Amino acid sequence: MDPLGMSLAVGAVVAAILGYLIGRNRERARQLEDKEAARDEASLIRKRAEQDADSLRRAAELQAKEDVYRLRETWESEEGRRREDVERGERRLLDRAEAVDSKSDVLDRRADALDEREEGLKRQESEVAGRGAKVEHALAEARARLEGLAGITADEARGELVAEIKDEARAEAANRVREIRDEAQRTADREAKRLVAMAIQRMAADETAQLTVSVVQLPSDEMKGRIIGREGRNIRAFEQATGIDVIIDDTPEAVVLSGYNPVRREVARVALAKLIEDGRIHPARIEETVAKSEKEVEADMREAAEEVLYGLGIHSVHPEIVKVLGRLKFRTSYGQNQLAHAREVALLAGNMAAEMGLDVQATRRAGLLHDVGKGLTHEQELTHVELGYRLCKRFKEPDIVLNAIKAHHDEEPHRYAEAWLVTAADAISGARPGARREMFEGYVKRLEKLEELATEHPGVERCFAIQAGRELRVMVEPEKVSDEAMARISEAVARKIEDELQYPGQIKVVVIRETRAIDFAR
Repeated sequence: MDPLGMSLAVGAVVAAILGYLIGRNRERARQLEDKEAARDEASLIRKRAEQDADSLRRAAELQAKEDVYRLRETWESEEGRRREDVERGERRLLDRAEAVDSKSDVLDRRADALDEREEGLKRQESEVAGRGAKVEHALAEARARLEGLAGITADEARGELVAEIKDEARAEAANRVREIRDEAQRTADREAKRLVAMAIQRMAADETAQLTVSVVQLPSDEMKGRIIGREGRNIRAFEQATGIDVIIDDTPEAVVLSGYNPVRREVARVALAKLIEDGRIHPARIEETVAKSEKEVEADMREAAEEVLYGLGIHSVHPEIVKVLGRLKFRTSYGQNQLAHAREVALLAGNMAAEMGLDVQATRRAGLLHDVGKGLTHEQELTHVELGYRLCKRFKEPDIVLNAIKAHHDEEPHRYAEAWLVTAADAISGARPGARREMFEGYVKRLEKLEELATEHPGVERCFAIQAGRELRVMVEPEKVSDEAMARISEAVARKIEDELQYPGQIKVVVIRETRAIDFAR
């Protein structure tokens, strides 16, 4: 390397070193300036912090002084109230002590007065005892004189007096009982007539006695031959399928269906009407038509029962009960349709329950189901009461319904007021004009039995059943029966009729006693 290049390199190195040293000195100077500035800023922050702390301390001292002052005022006011309460309590205690002292003085005075009165009573008691002894002695002497004059002892006179008083008491009691019963009867009759009239007016029923139709009209007499069929095979097949006898006689254009079961009779009527309308009558067609007719009649009965339930507002009835209830559509009793009768009883009983403030829904339910067992009497041998009771009990009907079923035929006591209303509504529905038919022989026997029950009573001379058995006139012998005994006879005859007869509505018992005094002017 030449000397010039060497010198340039050395110069460059020296220049670099000098530049480094200069930059380093400048950096140190800058750092020293930054430190000084930081120290100044820290001292300013410290001074401000000290000033803030001093301000906060003074504010805290002021707040503490205010709190202490406020607490002192609160304590002083509370102390003043407590002092006033204590003073009031002391005044009340003083007043009460004064009142107790005054009452004690009053009690002392009363005790002294009672002591004086007790001493006076003792003196009077001793005086009365002395007078009583004198009076007893005088009474004994007077009683001895009276017994001597009357010729009987005091015990005998007392017995005769007691006997007379007993007779008078019995007569007065009988008269009083008759008056009370007459008044109660008038009041009860008036109220019962009002309730019944209100119930019937609200029901507005237009049903009359109905009969199940058992006659089928024919388009012509030629149809009779087709119904009979070759060698009678059609009529035999029809009777075997339906269980109903077909009576074909000389009645023009009509065939009579005879059978004990009203539902089967209705199935036979519907099936025969369809066969006549269709024109195809043969054994196979008969079986098919009868099967379809059974389903239609079942549906018709269920629909009729559901319609009645809906109209009465009765819900949650078991389907099996609805099925049996629908069978009443083709069931009659004394010519009265039983489904219409059940609906009528429900309406009457429900209206009376509404007037009396009882359970209307329960009463209507009991009235509708009281004769539901009549839908099973053609299939089972028990009474309709027992069948209906078992059916409703099996499907958890309320106790009111069960009691109404048995009580309306007096098979158990009426335990609910609603059951009484069902019994009354049943009697009203069966007794209204045109509701039922009664055989003449049964009517005559009922009147004879009614008169027989009355004549069995001692003292009865004659009796007459009038107004179709609604009233019984009883004539008694005036020598054997007094006016007071008439009430007992009427009650006894009425109870005997209730126990031994079945009748709709009520029977009025009238006892008549007549005495006559006859003389002749000659």
